[in-house]
Amino acid sequence: MKTFKDLIFEPSEPILNGVQARIDFDNGYGASVIKNRFSYGGSAGFYELGVTKDDQLHYDNLVANGDVIGWLGEEEVSKLLIEIQNLKD
Repeated sequence: MKTFKDLIFEPSEPILNGVQARIDFDNGYGASVIKNRFSYGGSAGFYELGVTKDDQLHYDNLVANGDVIGWLGEEEVSKLLIEIQNLKD
């Protein structure tokens, strides 16, 4: 199972002053994890995670319940990544 340590963060656009990572899983789902001054909790050092499918944010799933999830620490991101990897269509 892939966890936070498997994410490869890159700088986001300079105006956002943050980082972003995307990861895809064998089940067709993935995740976008960001931390910037506009993300939920980003200015306080926390991460925001969105579930993806087909390279787009995907809100209709049991993990995110129709939204992105913010105010996450590294361990919480790892737990959500594992949940996403266990999603089935």
